[in-house]
Amino acid sequence: MGTMVIKGKTMKSVDVDWNEFYYTNCPLISASNVDQELGWVKEEFKKIGVTYKYLRSTRENDWYPHYVHNLDNLMRFGGCNPAIHVQADIRRTRLIGSTHVYEGGVMIVRSRDPIYRMKDLKGKKIGLSKSQNVIKNDWWRIQEHQGIELMLMLNDMTMKDVEIVEFPYPDDWYDKPEMLTPMENPNEYQLKRDHKHDLAFRPLETALEKGLIDAMYMQTGPLSQLSEATGKFKSIEDLSRYPDWTLQGANVPATLTVTDVACKEHPELIVALLKGLIKVGRWANEYKRAACAILNKQTYYLDEEDTYEGIRRVDMVPSLSVRNLESLQINKDFMFKNGYIEHDFDVFEWAAPKFLEMAAKELLEEEWKRRSMARLPEARPLEDVMKMRLG
Repeated sequence: MGTMVIKGKTMKSVDVDWNEFYYTNCPLISASNVDQELGWVKEEFKKIGVTYKYLRSTRENDWYPHYVHNLDNLMRFGGCNPAIHVQADIRRTRLIGSTHVYEGGVMIVRSRDPIYRMKDLKGKKIGLSKSQNVIKNDWWRIQEHQGIELMLMLNDMTMKDVEIVEFPYPDDWYDKPEMLTPMENPNEYQLKRDHKHDLAFRPLETALEKGLIDAMYMQTGPLSQLSEATGKFKSIEDLSRYPDWTLQGANVPATLTVTDVACKEHPELIVALLKGLIKVGRWANEYKRAACAILNKQTYYLDEEDTYEGIRRVDMVPSLSVRNLESLQINKDFMFKNGYIEHDFDVFEWAAPKFLEMAAKELLEEEWKRRSMARLPEARPLEDVMKMRLG
């Protein structure tokens, strides 16, 4: 078993075997979440004799690698706060892609309360969750903290104008035996629960309904719609309504990370991974409604149509665009400033664009070979054709 000690706890995972590669996804918008059903990345790995499988497909892996990346042959595509924490304080990883969905965050209150603007919350109670798990990153609290501060600032208020009520919780389920039944696909976890009505992703909603607090921050608009559909709640502020894209950092952009060990020792695995995800992303961009049928099974939009409205302008191909990297830098700076990470780093240096470039180049060459073979007696390498001069 592979081991790593974090905060005095010995982490466990399978022994590293470079003939296999694992993946783990958060239930959000990414090419990998679509690929869970398509299996195109698995095909790319098969071409080079490597088995590609879900992190939790074996009982030897618990849920912790998703949060602390204590497995060398693993890729993680998910919320950025845990990935930033890993790079800052736990181990070296490389950022090889990202996907941004500009959904901001919303402030929720009870529907019948006479609260209509942020200013009406002056002197009132806003909830803030607090994980008691010192191993993993407290990503719920980070985005709540960040979102509340931004909303107050936009309305000429500060934390001193409201009463913050903390809600500590154990957050200790990640290696419990009853949670370790193997599954082949992350969607299997959602099949066992009515995830759009499960309060796991709306942890403060019960406290708000009972009147323990007067408002709560919700990480995205889609989640708030699920709350509002009950008729018990309403939104009074929405960061996605502002033209300023720097306000919309609720644990996104989603980050695609792998270990520096994998990058150094087996770059061919990273290229195979990205070739598959690029193809999936291009397919999802072209067939958005088909992609929505897959994504709706695991995400928190109301339904397939609502999922389509949420992603119709989202580029599903993994990206390391300057704006995405700057968004991650903003989130990282907030985490460092407020003590959610101990060490600072440069997001632009964390990014490793060469793997995306290599994957895109190989895909282009393969496409050229397929197309030229259909029309020419002998396929010539694309590079040779590019060197030819006309006239």
